[in-house]
Amino acid sequence: MSSEVISATQRGVDIGDLRINGERLWQSLMDLAQIGATPKGGCCRLTLTDLDRQGRDLVVSWGKEAGLTVDVDQIGNVFMRRAGRNNALPPIVAGSHIDTQPTGGKFDGNFGVLSALEVIRTLNDNGVETDAPVEMVFWTNEEGSRFVPVMMGSGVFAGIFPLEVAYAATDTAGKTVAQELHKIGYAGENIPGQHPIGAYFEAHIEQGPILEERNVDIGVVQAVLGIRWYDCTVTGMESHAGPTPMAMRQDALQVATRIMQQVITIADQFAPHGRGTVGMVQVHPNSRNVVPGSVTFSIDFRNMTDAEVDEMDAALKAFIAQTAQETGLGIALKQVSHYPAAPFHAECKAAVRRAAQHLGYSEMDIVSGAGHDAVYMSMLAPTGMIFIPCKDGISHNEVEYSSPEQVTAGANVLLHAMLEHAGVCARHA
Repeated sequence: MSSEVISATQRGVDIGDLRINGERLWQSLMDLAQIGATPKGGCCRLTLTDLDRQGRDLVVSWGKEAGLTVDVDQIGNVFMRRAGRNNALPPIVAGSHIDTQPTGGKFDGNFGVLSALEVIRTLNDNGVETDAPVEMVFWTNEEGSRFVPVMMGSGVFAGIFPLEVAYAATDTAGKTVAQELHKIGYAGENIPGQHPIGAYFEAHIEQGPILEERNVDIGVVQAVLGIRWYDCTVTGMESHAGPTPMAMRQDALQVATRIMQQVITIADQFAPHGRGTVGMVQVHPNSRNVVPGSVTFSIDFRNMTDAEVDEMDAALKAFIAQTAQETGLGIALKQVSHYPAAPFHAECKAAVRRAAQHLGYSEMDIVSGAGHDAVYMSMLAPTGMIFIPCKDGISHNEVEYSSPEQVTAGANVLLHAMLEHAGVCARHA
């Protein structure tokens, strides 16, 4: 937190009784979910489609009704500002995304954007003036379900992807990001990354089962796990399943399964945050009575720190080298993607925890196994995330659900965490 921003507590202003309007937040979530609503109760609002335009227009109209000024950058990220007493200070920003998966839900991303809007509405309702400006943002193409890379808008903003590369990305119909941004009217003029950010908060459903399982209201997110993806190919020799004795086979699948099991073993060795997954397997020739001649499969490793992911990587490579020597089969391992771990700022995490405790909500430390725009924001400014439970840990699914009480709790925590960073100047009757 900037030394120029004095907290509400330091100024002696009692804001402890401030709460967001949960009914209004819930209604906003339900209203936005009507744009792209699916028969099973979910939402399909793919990025840069006309439905995305309609969703953007609705959220922007709400921001304008709340008195916010609107800025759009060249990749279509939308910032909406509530002025502070000292507008030379960098704004305290909160947000997420409003694009969805093809069979997405009402809450993923949308909750973070609309809880930020509700924070601002609450400040307006109560005549609260902050030292620093307060902003809400929604980022372009977080989901990556139509265009890759994922987290495109925040990635361009953070300088991870050149704007030209993002513009040139195409969907399955060959349409480019640049074309579709202009088509929906959200190709802004501001240069991505030049918008200042004093601190960034993102409220989100957990997308996992831990908070619900432990009956905890708020997750204080410590980090987003580092990710390393590989393709592994084991090459043996096809042969007839009947005449070929077991000892004489060069069975690529049997060797591949040894490596697959070791992926799980390695993840278990690096508990509690180690993750190891084989999610895609291609067997050749994939015939019932032929010993497999080659197998290609994916490996997904994740952990809380880059050092731990490096250790998992070394353990995998050592096992593969040993297995190749023992079996005589060819084993090729290719790393295809790497996302560094994103630890969040100590003071932002502390602010989230203090807010939850002050409000009487149960809280616990948690990590995010999924990527979020907060990953790239953490490279630019102090960043924190707030998780709320979701039913059965289900997300990216039309049945995705958090209760009105849960979204209200998360937004209340966001309100107080942001106020701690923005500082309170006055409270008017």
